[in-house]
Amino acid sequence: MAIYTVHQPPLKRYEAAPDPERFAFVRDGFSFWAFLFGPLWMLRHRMWLVLIGYIVVVIAMQVGLRLIGASSGGSAFATFMLQLLVGLEAGTLRRFTLGRRRWRNVGTIVGSDRETVEQRFFDAWVRGDTLAPIDPVARTLTPAPAQRGAAPAQDVIGLFPQPGTQR
Repeated sequence: MAIYTVHQPPLKRYEAAPDPERFAFVRDGFSFWAFLFGPLWMLRHRMWLVLIGYIVVVIAMQVGLRLIGASSGGSAFATFMLQLLVGLEAGTLRRFTLGRRRWRNVGTIVGSDRETVEQRFFDAWVRGDTLAPIDPVARTLTPAPAQRGAAPAQDVIGLFPQPGTQR
C-alpha cells in the first residue's frame, strides 16, 4: 500500500472551485526515477529551487572531496549516497515545491496504486468529506492535560526519579 498526499492548486482569478484535473498526488516513499536521474527528474517537475540547491551541494561536495584528497572511488560513493538521498526524499522535495507555489495539502490517501487513490479522494471530495492532511506540527507529542483534583504522583515506575528525592 502506498501513501499519497493530495495538493490543491491555488484558485485562478476566474475559478469559483478548483479544477480536479490540476490536483497533484505526491507519493510518499522512494522514487526510483529521482534516484536514477535526479536533475532531470527535478526539471521535469519544475523544481527550480531544488535543482539549484542540488547543483550547489554537488559542486561543494566535489570541491571538498578534492581538497581533502579523496579517491575517485570515495567521490563516486559520495555521489551515489547523494542520489540515494534524493530518491528517498523525492516526495518531500515535491511537497516543498508545491507549498512554495501556494498549493494546499488537502488530504492523505492510502491505496494500492495511483488510480485507486485518485478514485478514493475524488469520491470523498464529491461527498464533501474532509480528509485530514499530515500536519508536521500536530505530529509532535504534547503532554496530556492534568485531571482536576488529581494530585501528581511522586514516584512513577519506569521513569527516572526527580533530583532531590529519596532513592
